[in-house]
Amino acid sequence: MMYLFQEIFYRPILNLLVFLYNIIPGHDLGLAIILLTLVIKLILHPFSLQSLKSQKGLQDIQPKINKLKLQYKDDKQGLAKATMDLYKEHKINPFSSCLPLLIQLPFLIAVYQVFRDGLANKLDLVYPFVYKPELINAFSFGFLDLSKPNIVLAVLAGAAQFWQAKTMMAKAPKKEESETKEVDISAMMNKQMLYLMPALTVFIGISLPGGLTLYWFVLTLLTALQQWIMFKKKEDPLLINEVK
Repeated sequence: MMYLFQEIFYRPILNLLVFLYNIIPGHDLGLAIILLTLVIKLILHPFSLQSLKSQKGLQDIQPKINKLKLQYKDDKQGLAKATMDLYKEHKINPFSSCLPLLIQLPFLIAVYQVFRDGLANKLDLVYPFVYKPELINAFSFGFLDLSKPNIVLAVLAGAAQFWQAKTMMAKAPKKEESETKEVDISAMMNKQMLYLMPALTVFIGISLPGGLTLYWFVLTLLTALQQWIMFKKKEDPLLINEVK
Protein backbone atom coordinates (compact mmCIF):
# COMPACT_ATOMS: atom_id res chain seq x y z
CA MET A 1 0.00 0.00 0.00
CA MET A 2 2.80 2.41 0.86
CA TYR A 3 4.47 1.72 -2.49
CA LEU A 4 1.21 2.36 -4.37
CA PHE A 5 0.66 5.58 -2.44
CA GLN A 6 4.20 6.67 -3.21
CA GLU A 7 3.93 5.96 -6.94
CA ILE A 8 0.37 7.25 -7.45
CA PHE A 9 0.40 10.36 -5.25
CA TYR A 10 3.71 11.25 -3.60
CA ARG A 11 6.14 10.82 -6.48
CA PRO A 12 4.07 12.59 -9.18
CA ILE A 13 3.40 15.55 -6.86
CA LEU A 14 7.06 15.76 -5.86
CA ASN A 15 8.17 15.73 -9.50
CA LEU A 16 5.56 18.27 -10.53
CA LEU A 17 6.67 20.62 -7.75
CA VAL A 18 10.35 20.23 -8.72
CA PHE A 19 9.50 20.73 -12.41
CA LEU A 20 7.55 23.92 -11.66
CA TYR A 21 10.33 25.14 -9.37
CA ASN A 22 12.83 24.61 -12.21
CA ILE A 23 10.88 26.47 -14.91
CA ILE A 24 9.66 29.46 -12.86
CA PRO A 25 11.90 32.51 -13.33
CA GLY A 26 13.87 33.04 -10.15
CA HIS A 27 12.99 29.54 -8.92
CA ASP A 28 10.41 30.88 -6.47
CA LEU A 29 9.03 28.01 -4.39
CA GLY A 30 5.90 29.97 -3.39
CA LEU A 31 4.89 30.48 -7.02
CA ALA A 32 5.62 26.80 -7.70
CA ILE A 33 3.30 25.81 -4.84
CA ILE A 34 0.53 28.09 -6.14
CA LEU A 35 0.82 26.54 -9.61
CA LEU A 36 0.91 23.07 -8.07
CA THR A 37 -2.29 23.88 -6.20
CA LEU A 38 -3.97 25.02 -9.42
CA VAL A 39 -3.04 21.77 -11.15
CA ILE A 40 -4.36 19.63 -8.27
CA LYS A 41 -7.52 21.74 -8.15
CA LEU A 42 -8.08 21.10 -11.86
CA ILE A 43 -7.66 17.36 -11.27
CA LEU A 44 -10.18 17.44 -8.43
CA HIS A 45 -12.54 19.84 -10.23
CA PRO A 46 -15.08 17.24 -11.47
CA PHE A 47 -15.45 15.81 -7.97
CA SER A 48 -15.67 19.17 -6.19
CA LEU A 49 -18.19 20.40 -8.78
CA GLN A 50 -20.41 17.39 -8.12
CA SER A 51 -20.13 18.03 -4.39
CA LEU A 52 -21.12 21.69 -4.77
CA LYS A 53 -24.09 20.76 -6.96
CA SER A 54 -25.21 18.33 -4.28
CA GLN A 55 -24.81 20.94 -1.52
CA LYS A 56 -26.73 23.54 -3.52
CA GLY A 57 -29.47 21.03 -4.27
CA LEU A 58 -29.80 20.16 -0.60
CA GLN A 59 -30.12 23.82 0.32
CA ASP A 60 -32.68 24.44 -2.40
CA ILE A 61 -34.96 21.69 -1.11
CA GLN A 62 -34.36 22.41 2.59
CA PRO A 63 -37.75 24.14 3.01
CA LYS A 64 -39.47 21.03 1.66
CA ILE A 65 -37.45 18.83 4.02
CA ASN A 66 -38.55 21.04 6.93
CA LYS A 67 -42.18 20.59 5.89
CA LEU A 68 -41.68 16.82 5.82
CA LYS A 69 -40.26 16.97 9.36
CA LEU A 70 -43.45 18.64 10.50
CA GLN A 71 -45.63 16.23 8.57
CA TYR A 72 -43.88 13.12 9.88
CA LYS A 73 -42.80 14.41 13.30
CA ASP A 74 -44.14 11.26 14.98
CA ASP A 75 -43.14 8.82 12.24
CA LYS A 76 -39.37 8.52 11.80
CA GLN A 77 -39.64 5.67 9.32
CA GLY A 78 -42.13 7.59 7.21
CA LEU A 79 -39.90 10.69 7.37
CA ALA A 80 -36.88 8.71 6.18
CA LYS A 81 -38.81 7.25 3.24
CA ALA A 82 -40.35 10.60 2.27
CA THR A 83 -36.95 12.31 2.47
CA MET A 84 -35.33 9.67 0.24
CA ASP A 85 -38.19 10.02 -2.23
CA LEU A 86 -37.58 13.77 -2.27
CA TYR A 87 -33.90 13.21 -2.98
CA LYS A 88 -34.76 10.88 -5.85
CA GLU A 89 -37.32 13.34 -7.23
CA HIS A 90 -34.71 16.09 -7.45
CA LYS A 91 -31.86 13.70 -8.36
CA ILE A 92 -29.79 14.58 -5.31
CA ASN A 93 -27.28 12.28 -3.66
CA PRO A 94 -26.81 13.54 -0.08
CA PHE A 95 -23.61 11.52 0.31
CA SER A 96 -21.85 12.82 -2.81
CA SER A 97 -20.56 15.87 -0.92
CA CYS A 98 -18.31 13.57 1.14
CA LEU A 99 -16.59 12.04 -1.89
CA PRO A 100 -14.29 15.01 -2.69
CA LEU A 101 -13.08 15.08 0.91
CA LEU A 102 -12.11 11.42 0.72
CA ILE A 103 -10.42 11.90 -2.65
CA GLN A 104 -8.60 15.04 -1.50
CA LEU A 105 -7.20 13.37 1.63
CA PRO A 106 -4.43 11.33 -0.07
CA PHE A 107 -3.44 14.43 -2.07
CA LEU A 108 -3.16 16.42 1.17
CA ILE A 109 -1.09 13.70 2.83
CA ALA A 110 1.18 13.46 -0.23
CA VAL A 111 1.64 17.24 -0.37
CA TYR A 112 2.50 17.26 3.35
CA GLN A 113 5.12 14.56 2.85
CA VAL A 114 6.53 16.37 -0.18
CA PHE A 115 6.99 19.57 1.84
CA ARG A 116 8.40 17.62 4.77
CA ASP A 117 10.91 15.64 2.68
CA GLY A 118 11.22 17.62 -0.54
CA LEU A 119 11.99 20.90 1.17
CA ALA A 120 14.72 19.03 3.03
CA ASN A 121 16.11 18.21 -0.42
CA LYS A 122 15.33 14.49 -0.25
CA LEU A 123 14.92 14.26 -4.01
CA ASP A 124 15.79 10.62 -4.59
CA LEU A 125 12.41 9.97 -6.23
CA VAL A 126 12.74 12.66 -8.89
CA TYR A 127 12.22 11.15 -12.34
CA PRO A 128 15.33 10.85 -14.54
CA PHE A 129 13.83 13.23 -17.12
CA VAL A 130 13.23 15.95 -14.50
CA TYR A 131 16.21 18.12 -13.59
CA LYS A 132 17.13 17.61 -9.94
CA PRO A 133 18.39 20.86 -8.40
CA GLU A 134 21.20 20.70 -5.90
CA LEU A 135 19.22 22.83 -3.49
CA ILE A 136 15.58 23.92 -3.21
CA ASN A 137 15.43 27.41 -1.77
CA ALA A 138 12.54 27.48 0.71
CA PHE A 139 12.45 31.29 0.75
CA SER A 140 9.59 32.69 -1.34
CA PHE A 141 9.08 36.26 -2.53
CA GLY A 142 12.44 37.06 -0.97
CA PHE A 143 11.31 36.96 2.68
CA LEU A 144 8.95 34.04 3.37
CA ASP A 145 10.51 30.80 4.66
CA LEU A 146 8.11 28.04 3.57
CA SER A 147 10.00 25.32 5.40
CA LYS A 148 8.87 26.70 8.77
CA PRO A 149 5.42 27.38 10.26
CA ASN A 150 3.99 30.81 9.46
CA ILE A 151 1.19 32.32 11.52
CA VAL A 152 0.19 34.81 8.80
CA LEU A 153 -0.42 32.03 6.27
CA ALA A 154 -2.32 30.08 8.94
CA VAL A 155 -4.61 33.07 9.59
CA LEU A 156 -5.14 33.54 5.85
CA ALA A 157 -6.07 29.87 5.51
CA GLY A 158 -8.52 30.24 8.40
CA ALA A 159 -10.02 33.37 6.79
CA ALA A 160 -10.49 31.52 3.51
CA GLN A 161 -12.15 28.68 5.42
CA PHE A 162 -14.49 31.18 7.09
CA TRP A 163 -15.41 32.77 3.73
CA GLN A 164 -16.15 29.36 2.27
CA ALA A 165 -18.46 28.45 5.18
CA LYS A 166 -20.05 31.91 5.24
CA THR A 167 -20.85 31.73 1.53
CA MET A 168 -22.73 28.49 2.09
CA MET A 169 -24.64 29.80 5.11
CA ALA A 170 -25.63 32.97 3.26
CA LYS A 171 -27.64 30.87 0.85
CA ALA A 172 -29.41 28.84 3.49
CA PRO A 173 -33.21 29.31 3.46
CA LYS A 174 -34.79 31.42 6.17
CA LYS A 175 -36.54 29.60 8.95
CA GLU A 176 -40.27 29.71 9.39
CA GLU A 177 -42.02 29.96 12.71
CA SER A 178 -43.54 26.52 12.24
CA GLU A 179 -40.20 24.73 11.89
CA THR A 180 -39.21 22.09 14.41
CA LYS A 181 -36.58 22.31 17.12
CA GLU A 182 -34.43 19.91 15.07
CA VAL A 183 -34.02 22.61 12.45
CA ASP A 184 -33.00 25.13 15.12
CA ILE A 185 -30.43 22.70 16.51
CA SER A 186 -29.06 22.07 13.01
CA ALA A 187 -28.77 25.81 12.35
CA MET A 188 -27.03 26.32 15.68
CA MET A 189 -24.51 23.57 14.90
CA ASN A 190 -23.84 25.07 11.47
CA LYS A 191 -23.20 28.45 13.08
CA GLN A 192 -20.77 26.89 15.55
CA MET A 193 -18.93 25.16 12.70
CA LEU A 194 -18.68 28.52 10.94
CA TYR A 195 -16.25 29.66 13.63
CA LEU A 196 -14.88 26.31 14.80
CA MET A 197 -13.43 25.14 11.47
CA PRO A 198 -11.50 28.37 10.72
CA ALA A 199 -10.14 28.37 14.28
CA LEU A 200 -9.11 24.74 13.90
CA THR A 201 -7.47 25.56 10.55
CA VAL A 202 -5.42 28.33 12.17
CA PHE A 203 -4.49 26.10 15.12
CA ILE A 204 -3.28 23.30 12.85
CA GLY A 205 -1.73 25.70 10.34
CA ILE A 206 0.65 27.28 12.84
CA SER A 207 2.26 23.88 13.40
CA LEU A 208 2.68 22.92 9.73
CA PRO A 209 5.38 23.94 7.25
CA GLY A 210 4.53 27.24 5.59
CA GLY A 211 4.53 25.57 2.18
CA LEU A 212 1.71 23.24 3.18
CA THR A 213 -0.25 26.10 4.77
CA LEU A 214 0.15 28.13 1.55
CA TYR A 215 -1.15 25.15 -0.42
CA TRP A 216 -4.14 24.82 1.93
CA PHE A 217 -4.86 28.55 1.76
CA VAL A 218 -4.84 28.68 -2.05
CA LEU A 219 -6.86 25.46 -2.36
CA THR A 220 -9.50 26.71 0.11
CA LEU A 221 -9.63 30.10 -1.62
CA LEU A 222 -10.19 28.47 -5.02
CA THR A 223 -12.86 26.18 -3.55
CA ALA A 224 -14.63 29.15 -1.90
CA LEU A 225 -14.54 31.06 -5.19
CA GLN A 226 -15.93 28.06 -7.07
CA GLN A 227 -18.63 27.70 -4.41
CA TRP A 228 -19.51 31.41 -4.60
CA ILE A 229 -19.93 31.19 -8.38
CA MET A 230 -22.04 28.03 -8.08
CA PHE A 231 -24.31 29.38 -5.34
CA LYS A 232 -24.69 32.72 -7.10
CA LYS A 233 -26.82 31.00 -9.72
CA LYS A 234 -30.53 31.57 -9.25
CA GLU A 235 -32.64 28.87 -7.73
CA ASP A 236 -34.99 26.85 -9.87
CA PRO A 237 -38.31 28.83 -9.97
CA LEU A 238 -40.28 25.61 -10.29
CA LEU A 239 -38.78 24.36 -7.05
CA ILE A 240 -39.55 27.64 -5.30
CA ASN A 241 -43.19 27.47 -6.41
CA GLU A 242 -43.44 23.89 -5.15
CA VAL A 243 -42.22 24.94 -1.73
CA LYS A 244 -44.69 27.79 -1.41
